[in-house]
Amino acid sequence: MRAYGFREYGGADVQEFLELDAVEPLPGELLVEVVAAGVNPVDWKTRLGLMREFAGDVEFPATMGQEVAGVVRGVGKDVSGFTEGDEVFGYTAPSSGGFAELAVLSAAGTAHKPPKVSFTDAATLPVAGATAYDAVEQLGLSEGQTLLVNGASGGVGVAAAQIARDRGVNVIGVAGADKRELVESLGATFVEYGPGVVQRVHQVMPAVNAIFDLAGGDGLRAVAPVLDGGKLVTAGDPATAAEFGGVLVERDGTSRVLDAVASLVAEGKLDPKVEDVLDFDDAEKAVAAVEVGHAKGKVVVSLR
Repeated sequence: MRAYGFREYGGADVQEFLELDAVEPLPGELLVEVVAAGVNPVDWKTRLGLMREFAGDVEFPATMGQEVAGVVRGVGKDVSGFTEGDEVFGYTAPSSGGFAELAVLSAAGTAHKPPKVSFTDAATLPVAGATAYDAVEQLGLSEGQTLLVNGASGGVGVAAAQIARDRGVNVIGVAGADKRELVESLGATFVEYGPGVVQRVHQVMPAVNAIFDLAGGDGLRAVAPVLDGGKLVTAGDPATAAEFGGVLVERDGTSRVLDAVASLVAEGKLDPKVEDVLDFDDAEKAVAAVEVGHAKGKVVVSLR
């Protein structure tokens, strides 16, 4: 089968199309014909070797992509609730990747795709949408409280702002000036990042009850002073978050959350804001769009 990935750690120059042997699902897994695959920062971070501390070494050659939507073509042993031909979406298994004609998914981390949800939108939900849902759940804000989403224009931030807003939470979205229109379309109050960001936040909202951080590093340090005794959850920089009493988002990773976020999409309460859908042949461009940080919303690779 044709796949896109890398044979060694490194920059974008190590990415390439691969010809791999057909895969088979192990017990507890599903074989899925990929229709669409979401692109996330974790994809290029894994290629650079930055995720080795958390997830260990990958097995080369490694296929990129951790979230897909597609059609079940094989069912492993000890799997119930799925049959061949089902339209599904979920997380790729550790030994597999989504930028491929076929992918292996963990059955526990796979859900049925609702008819009202497109394959393109469904492919954005296992990583981005579910991470956002988990973070909002973990923060446990009540109606009328305020959440600051630091890095609100990426796939996770876009979903978090809408999920929180749907629960009656006031949302402040911190992002670059060119992302104002996107952030405001989420029902959030836009605040531009950079020098003076704390003052600008206080101008629009005197009290912030929680921060969901998607920037990390100095970007997190810049906004952290707005939080006075509230909660801080980060999706990628627990070390910096710990400086301010924050913690890493606790991922659920099961179909329960996937069903929840898919229902929000089906009901029109959550728009994944897919900015661009690129053909499989343009996988390199899709990864680059996310890696350079210029994407507004989600980027998806289409295989059909």
